[in-house]
Amino acid sequence: MKLSRYLQGVRRMPFVRRYGSLFGALLAIGATLALVVGVFAGAGAAAGTAAPENTSPPTISGTPQQGRQLSGDKGVWSGVPTGYTYFWMRCDKNGGSCSNISGATALTYTLGSADVGNSLRFKVQATNADGSTSASSVPSAVITAAAKPAPPVNTSLPTISGTAQEGQTLTGANGTWSGNPTDYNVYWMRCNKRGNACANAGGYAATYTVTKADVGNTLRFKVGAANQNGRTFASSNPTAVVIAAVAPPPPAGSTITVDKVSLPDLLIIDKLSFSPNPTRSRGPIVARFHVSDTRGYSIQGALVYALGLPYSWLRSAAEVATDASGWATITLQPTAAMPLQHGGSLVIFVRARKPGDNLLSGVSTRRLVQEGISR
Repeated sequence: MKLSRYLQGVRRMPFVRRYGSLFGALLAIGATLALVVGVFAGAGAAAGTAAPENTSPPTISGTPQQGRQLSGDKGVWSGVPTGYTYFWMRCDKNGGSCSNISGATALTYTLGSADVGNSLRFKVQATNADGSTSASSVPSAVITAAAKPAPPVNTSLPTISGTAQEGQTLTGANGTWSGNPTDYNVYWMRCNKRGNACANAGGYAATYTVTKADVGNTLRFKVGAANQNGRTFASSNPTAVVIAAVAPPPPAGSTITVDKVSLPDLLIIDKLSFSPNPTRSRGPIVARFHVSDTRGYSIQGALVYALGLPYSWLRSAAEVATDASGWATITLQPTAAMPLQHGGSLVIFVRARKPGDNLLSGVSTRRLVQEGISR
């Protein structure tokens, strides 16, 4: 209204009357510019009065466990914030009764013992020239205690390499372990044939020499792995049943006792002699039989038995053991049934066996021989 009265007064001035139309145009232009400037000035004043506004709340990521780190995200804001301030708040397990955690003003936060059993919120304060606004995340899950430190855990059993035989050396390996073991204790255990009822065998190193006491048993390699949280034990599978040492063979051609002969070796009747030969009467016949084995050793202590064929031609004779040279001497007594004829022969069945073996098995041997008969 003031502007309208002012313009009317200007129009009454002599100068304006003389140049009225030109001046009127200038006044119209001026008034328009003034109006435009006023509009933009008013718009600028209106824009400068809005503080930031949160359009998507802050969030929390990470594992809610003591010793782990959580990360906060500020969310989304309108109003062109020029700065942000962060706060981590400790709340009860339902997300209420929250209070700022002293010094926790970064985008990340490492959970401590005081947080266990509570929940956390991440609070963001956004600021621009017209003010500041705050918004908080939803509460985290309830914070759990840190996992209890654990001793080592065996992931692959200890092992044993080598031959389970008296006098042989076995080697144990620790197997594999988790939990970063810093120390290992090892033990050799003597067990029964099934790998049970184990007891310390007296070995405390990675290698073990099998003893006579181990024969007929099995062995296990036991390992105790330790770290700062304790020690855990694990044992290998049992070995095969330990066998006795194999004695070195005697010199070729020498005599050994029959108890040293075992399958697959066998006895052999390799030499024989008769006196007289041929026999010309029904007097005693001295028969000698030599026993060796398939390795060529003369055998002492083998039991030799001789039987005439037909049965009625000779009287039965007892078994005789071979002497230190491997010979057995048996006296055969012909009967009156044995014919004395030129060119005849007496067939004799001879057996040699190991005492204690079954008569038809074991390392025994059999042979048919003959003695000549003449008139």
